[in-house]
Amino acid sequence: MKFCFIPLTLLVIMSNICKAQITSKIVAKDTATTLQEVVLTATRKSSNTLSLPYSISVLERKNLDNYQFRTTPEALMGTAGVFVQKTNHGGGSPFVRGLTGNQTLLLIDGIRFNNATFRYGPNQYLNTIDQFTVDKIEVARGTGSVQYGSDALGGVVQILTKTPKFNNEKKWLASVTGKAISQDIEYTGRADVQYQSKKVAIIAGYTQRKFGDLVGGDTTGKQTPSGYTEQAFDAKLKWQAATNALVTLAHQYVQQNDVPLYHRVKLENFAYYFFAPQKRQMSYAKLDVTTNHALVSAINVTASLQNSLENRSYLRNGNANRFVEEDKVQTFGFTADITSTIFKNWTANSGIEYYHDKVQSIKQQITVATNATVNQRGLYPSNATSGNFSLYSLHHINIQKFKVEAGLRYNSFAITIPDTTTTTLKLGDVTVSPASLVGNLAVLYSIGSKQSVYASFSTGYRTPNIDDMGTLGLVDFRWEIPAYTLKPEKTYNTEIGYKYQGKSVTASVAVYYMHLADLITRVQVAGQQVGGYNVYTKENSQESYIKGFETNIAYRIVNNIIIISNMSYAFGQNLSRSEPMRRIPPFNGNLQINYQKNKWLASAEYQFASTQNRLAQGDKDDNRIPTGGTPSWQVLNLYGAYKTNSYAVRLGLQNIFNQDYRTHGSGINGMGRSLVYGLQLFF
Repeated sequence: MKFCFIPLTLLVIMSNICKAQITSKIVAKDTATTLQEVVLTATRKSSNTLSLPYSISVLERKNLDNYQFRTTPEALMGTAGVFVQKTNHGGGSPFVRGLTGNQTLLLIDGIRFNNATFRYGPNQYLNTIDQFTVDKIEVARGTGSVQYGSDALGGVVQILTKTPKFNNEKKWLASVTGKAISQDIEYTGRADVQYQSKKVAIIAGYTQRKFGDLVGGDTTGKQTPSGYTEQAFDAKLKWQAATNALVTLAHQYVQQNDVPLYHRVKLENFAYYFFAPQKRQMSYAKLDVTTNHALVSAINVTASLQNSLENRSYLRNGNANRFVEEDKVQTFGFTADITSTIFKNWTANSGIEYYHDKVQSIKQQITVATNATVNQRGLYPSNATSGNFSLYSLHHINIQKFKVEAGLRYNSFAITIPDTTTTTLKLGDVTVSPASLVGNLAVLYSIGSKQSVYASFSTGYRTPNIDDMGTLGLVDFRWEIPAYTLKPEKTYNTEIGYKYQGKSVTASVAVYYMHLADLITRVQVAGQQVGGYNVYTKENSQESYIKGFETNIAYRIVNNIIIISNMSYAFGQNLSRSEPMRRIPPFNGNLQINYQKNKWLASAEYQFASTQNRLAQGDKDDNRIPTGGTPSWQVLNLYGAYKTNSYAVRLGLQNIFNQDYRTHGSGINGMGRSLVYGLQLFF
């Protein structure tokens, strides 16, 4: 196959766009049914899951509403193939195939959310996406680097936000939502308004939230401090500029105030440690155009601007100084994707992507007694930049009962770290230009109209970012110093799977083996300490593998009752040190029984995780993981809802038996027995 054919013709295509005769009209895709799902993340085009040679998980808006998940990451807990770690009540980091943090790629409406300061290991950034803006979450497991670029070692988690709908007549819609959790754990208010017309549609919403201290199970009680407040605003406009052209404008804003890092206070002798505040802003403009030109049947162009701010304020008991750190990242993005019809049974998505990050970082040491302030070097060097450029081509080929997915991506980076700090570490200006070429090949065979088997091979990579190379300061329970000679991490993922999609049953099972090379890991610098913390740096010092299986089944017993179950298992081994990989989730799963008839919904959910006692030395050193490993746990939840055209009442009883539990690697225990109640009014 001539994988390079489409990228090399981009300039020719763009020059011919103006000459193409335009006849098509963009039409919204149908939403997914209960047992059949249409997804786009795995291939950058809409496809039924039965015809995809990849493992996919989907979480719909109706699930977010009915189960009243507190946050976006918590909504993913129980999703097939995903495990969620929580360092604090204001966090939540998804593990996909045993990897998380900057080794799992997050997208918002097709735009990269990961930036140059995303940390190794769990982080809190997914929690800065207001779950009330979410329409759908798609998880592509074990693939994504060819489709979306760096960081998709474990896979891709894509957040698709709510979109306004067109209407032949002008129409206004609105809703108001109130939600609370017992013991003052949560109070939330949300207001949405939507305008519909034939050519213009707008949706906007505002969320105000107050989270009290999280109350754990039967022996933990209230975990103080863990509560915080949050405000969020979002708006999206769609304009049918022509019969063949659709313009989308969107803006999102989230601010979280005084978010405590609970385990620092509980386990590390801090008087306080807050994210105060944490902010995220995102604006983007998209243009979708369709034509009748075979090589350019559709074009998508997106320009985006993102700004993030993370302020950390902390004081350690007995220390004469308190500290304030602030990191700002501004990210500009531009992508252009072209859909082409090469032959009747051969289509392709090809394009370019460019993202540019600029980092500002400061640190202040403030004497508690006098408020005297000394400015210091921030966690990252200020004015550090990262340029990320890609060319890609994805090909979709149908040959009778076979479907082939294949692609290539070339990705180059230009990272500049102007560190003029004068210390014994002898830091200086550094410019690096890593590059990678990755490919994937997947083949699916349809066994009749309801079954398919597939095999796939995907290569992945993650280019070292500014956090990897330029960090200087306290991270987790260690002091970290810069490392400027890092190379990209690489993965080689092999997977085979089976899918069934019938009228009453859908099922899938996948087994995989992922080889990881040149992994960037923290390595202790012998004999060095700063402020009582051991000193670490990063090296490409690890070769590992992860193998496992995932199952997912949905069975409609009768018209009104569906049973859904999924299970995931991952086994990770560090070949370089002959020990387990760090932070590998335990065997875990979810079982739901859902009843829905007319306006009523009732659901019972059972979640579980087994003991994880296969620990790396880094796990044993992590004060968030109990000695000997994280114990097993089981949680039972009940939900109910009654919905009319005018209002919806929703109730939930979580952790009925009030079990005290912690998801592996978390810094705070899960929620104890609690009553969740919500009311939504429609206008």
